[in-house]
Amino acid sequence: MAKQRTVGIIGGMSWESTVSYYQAINRGINARMGDLHSASLLLHSVDFQPVSQWQHNNDWTSLTDHLVKIAVNLEKAGAQGMVIATNTMHKVAPEIEAQISVPLIHIADATAMQCQLTGMRKVALLGTRFTMEQPFYISRLKQQGIDVITPDVAGRQAIHDIIYQELCRGEIRDSSRQIFQQIIEQMGVDGAQAAVLGCTEIGLLIGQQDVSIPVLDTAQIHAAAIVDFMLAES
Repeated sequence: MAKQRTVGIIGGMSWESTVSYYQAINRGINARMGDLHSASLLLHSVDFQPVSQWQHNNDWTSLTDHLVKIAVNLEKAGAQGMVIATNTMHKVAPEIEAQISVPLIHIADATAMQCQLTGMRKVALLGTRFTMEQPFYISRLKQQGIDVITPDVAGRQAIHDIIYQELCRGEIRDSSRQIFQQIIEQMGVDGAQAAVLGCTEIGLLIGQQDVSIPVLDTAQIHAAAIVDFMLAES
């Protein structure tokens, strides 16, 4: 019988997009293994309220401690690989990697690989303000040859507010979709070859059908990389 690795997922940031991960990973495993196969996963879904408060209070120490403990427990429970099911919290990925002995499947690495495979060398990055303004994500893409541009200050704030005030609450509004469309189209004019949906909730609002430049949904890209890891031969 074909085997798969068990992966630990730190999710719930927010749970709205973790649902997309769970679905995509299970569908990917079934598509590759067939019959009634589904994914071997260990999911720790966090309470997002304190996570959001720590983020906005710039208390990354508490956040790091919280997620490291979760990752360690997932490894103890049998995880053979680790996943942070959100872009923003990859800010603390190095600290998590330092405390576990299993591989961490990094969302920015999977995204950079997809950019390389599709020939995208200059991309627009949309996400939380933490992801768009701090170096932990952008520098990881640049190290792999991807040039990154972000919206202006007003655009970054609008995107950030829509993520936290609407998408993380499961609210999908046409007016917000139009804001994203306008920002993405302008960034295409500014030279972006593709739009990287660098927050796993954005794919709930925007898809390829909504804009004229290619869309790279990091949640779906990450899920595909996770499936590859789970089915790779040891």
